[in-house]
Amino acid sequence: MVHASRRPVVGLTSYLERVQTGIWDMPAGYLPADYLQGIVLAGGAAVLLPPQPAEPETVGAVLAGLHGLVITGGYDLDPAAYGQQPHADTDKPSPLRDAWELALLRGALDRGLPVLGICRGAQVLNVALGGTLHQHLPDVLGHDGHRAGEGVFTRLPVRTVAGTRLAALVGESTDAACYHHQAIDEVGAGLVVSAWDPDGVVEALELPGDAFVLAVQWHPEQSLDDLRLFAAVVDAARAYAGLSRR
Repeated sequence: MVHASRRPVVGLTSYLERVQTGIWDMPAGYLPADYLQGIVLAGGAAVLLPPQPAEPETVGAVLAGLHGLVITGGYDLDPAAYGQQPHADTDKPSPLRDAWELALLRGALDRGLPVLGICRGAQVLNVALGGTLHQHLPDVLGHDGHRAGEGVFTRLPVRTVAGTRLAALVGESTDAACYHHQAIDEVGAGLVVSAWDPDGVVEALELPGDAFVLAVQWHPEQSLDDLRLFAAVVDAARAYAGLSRR
């Protein structure tokens, strides 16, 4: 176990939706517990970052209290963010969450804060750096094998790109838990693709350089017997915390 004083603080973005629990039916900030457990098991302290107005002072104050940031999975980004009209199967936009996550991410990149993107988080990273998305993969691939539906995750083999940060972390290939109907199309400025699946879908992106910036299209929180990605962002956050103290 890592001593509490050595646990870096990692913020995780979350939902702001109506939630029913017992007699209550109300708006709430929430996130599936698997994400939190991934950070805690890897030695970090997890805090939730529910959507709120992305005012510069608020974003700065939140980021100042973090050593790492995870942009989590969720509903589709508003296609207007990358210059497209919505597809019939694209989720209804969530402007508050979109603006909040994009502002947090851009602020984190400016600070050199370690960043891990998961599913939607990979798409947020790509769009933040000027990239675009395939809004509905079945139109591109002719099948819906990346999202089986009904909350069932598809297991897909993913091959990493030699020489990338991801390849150093997980090796030549990994078995990925996927649940997405959108994916990276045009890659954002400065990003490199670090994994593909057998259909040619981009499954991971990263930003070269000293700062830890890595995003995967799959869901590592669904396989907590393999903590390598969570451990990587926690380790980077711990190093960032040491630099910040100095």
